[in-house]
Amino acid sequence: MSVDSAFETQDAHLLEQAQQFVQAALKKGADQAEAIVAKSSSLSVSVRNGELEETDSSESNGFTLRCFVGNRSASVSANQLSEFDQLAERAVAMAKVSPENPFAGLLEEEHLATDFHDLDLQDKQIQSATELQERALACEAAALAVEGVSNSSGASASFGRGGMVLATSNGFNGSYASTRHSCSVSVVAGEGTSMERDYDYDSRVHLEDLRGPDDIGRRAGEQTVRRVGPKQVPSQQAAVVYDPRVASGLVSHFSGAINGASIARKTSFLREKMGDAVFGKSIRITDDPHRSRGLASRPFDGEGASANPLNLVENGILQHWLLDRAAAKELGLTTNGRAARSGGQTSPSSTNLTLHAGDKSPEELMREIGTGLYITELIGRGVNMVTGDYSRGVSGYWIENGEITYPVSEITVAGSLADMFARLVPANDLEYKTSTNAPTVLIEGMTIAGR
Repeated sequence: MSVDSAFETQDAHLLEQAQQFVQAALKKGADQAEAIVAKSSSLSVSVRNGELEETDSSESNGFTLRCFVGNRSASVSANQLSEFDQLAERAVAMAKVSPENPFAGLLEEEHLATDFHDLDLQDKQIQSATELQERALACEAAALAVEGVSNSSGASASFGRGGMVLATSNGFNGSYASTRHSCSVSVVAGEGTSMERDYDYDSRVHLEDLRGPDDIGRRAGEQTVRRVGPKQVPSQQAAVVYDPRVASGLVSHFSGAINGASIARKTSFLREKMGDAVFGKSIRITDDPHRSRGLASRPFDGEGASANPLNLVENGILQHWLLDRAAAKELGLTTNGRAARSGGQTSPSSTNLTLHAGDKSPEELMREIGTGLYITELIGRGVNMVTGDYSRGVSGYWIENGEITYPVSEITVAGSLADMFARLVPANDLEYKTSTNAPTVLIEGMTIAGR
């Protein structure tokens, strides 16, 4: 049997079990019901200093049944199904004594997905432990070969497959899965109290898209050596440049601020900003669940909704909240297919979230500001999503005369996310590396606390 046929057979069996689970709940008195199977399998190998450290393999299918009795709901979970009726009876009994929720219920039929896009999410290449070990060893060796690297914190490579099966009592039946290939390494440079650590990694749906282990290791080594001998800088107001791997965090803060559940609870600093200019006129931010081979792509959301790509920000103007059914109903709106699943519950979430590129290169932006801070690492969680207050420990490099000069650390940057978004300028170096992607970003007028 081919890999594809084996996966299809397994998914069809899980979907049949989910449908039986739903029918059992209806027979026990549920008005509505849905059954979800969160499926996953993974194999990972870790090495350190040329030796195998650990091989880990796991496989699971987590079943969850959510039952609705009027506006009351409850859910039960199990790792495998044997007694449909007993679990369904328990869920219905729990639902009958649960508090009423006016926003509870299955997604209405008119919003359910009927056409599933082919997103090319499953690689036919299954990796063995031996192949993963070879990749991890090659990655570590490349990092250790960089002059100045003194030790390894370890390297790893992994392969996995995960996805979801969903069956509902109002007629939705669907499943999807995605493969994932990953490789990472972390190394140390310097000695004694002056040691510095850095890393590099890559993760892709298809193995052929994964960066080579030599490239990942070399970059990790070079980045680590550059960090040796950091200095502090005086406290001041200055321009700050975010490296792409930390700039994505700013986009994640934006995503959290437009989460429909937060808007409904009035716990977001952007709750009154729909239709307003939140960013500069050139800024565009999109969320696309249908990106081919995207790390967060999916043909339907956690409630079975059809989910189209959204322009969340167009010409700097906020256009959409991220909504699942419950948040949409509470706000008097309609879901836009952003339900993420957590067992029996859903919550709004982004998929493939992107801050699109600007016109200038990172080098051009740095030449224009002359002096400033280039951030490569963020420390701590000092962000208040209710007020938008932002304060993070950082490390990176100081910019002088428009060029990166020496490494810096023990610095805090602070500001207001609302002001930071308004001043944000993206560079033209966007790469799609994770589920949230951003190019290099410049923000002027940040508060820097140093020595």
